[in-house]
Amino acid sequence: MQTRIRTASESRGFAVSRLLTHWEEIVGPNIAAIARPVNISYGRGGMGATLTLLTTGANAPILEMQKEQVREKVNQCYGYSAISRIKVTQTAPTGFAEGQVSFEYKAKAEKAPPPPEVMEKARQVADGVGNENLRLALETLAANVLNKHKA
Repeated sequence: MQTRIRTASESRGFAVSRLLTHWEEIVGPNIAAIARPVNISYGRGGMGATLTLLTTGANAPILEMQKEQVREKVNQCYGYSAISRIKVTQTAPTGFAEGQVSFEYKAKAEKAPPPPEVMEKARQVADGVGNENLRLALETLAANVLNKHKA
């Protein structure tokens, strides 16, 4: 999985995928609530990259004033002065289906437990396994598969 994440992030110029995966921790919740990194482009000499941030039109002036602080925090993530410029790109908060973006970080919702009949069938599937941990893992897998097919 880490290889796939690295490949996808490197295609956008992100040599350090941590910048994408831990954005809120790096820049703080206030900036993460109004902006998201979308691209890093490197100059011809390879020194001094440009980080492109996406925000809504109303938040662009706020982000513009905080560009230097964002640049410092991002460079701390890299461990050296990799980013020399920050470019702010705006999108519409509503309308334009392709341009809509949500900056809120949402906690994953808990899934409802499978129905009792699905759990019983899952127990039957894993019944002959002697190793307790393996049996529980197989029960969970069977319950997930059976519940998915039922839905």
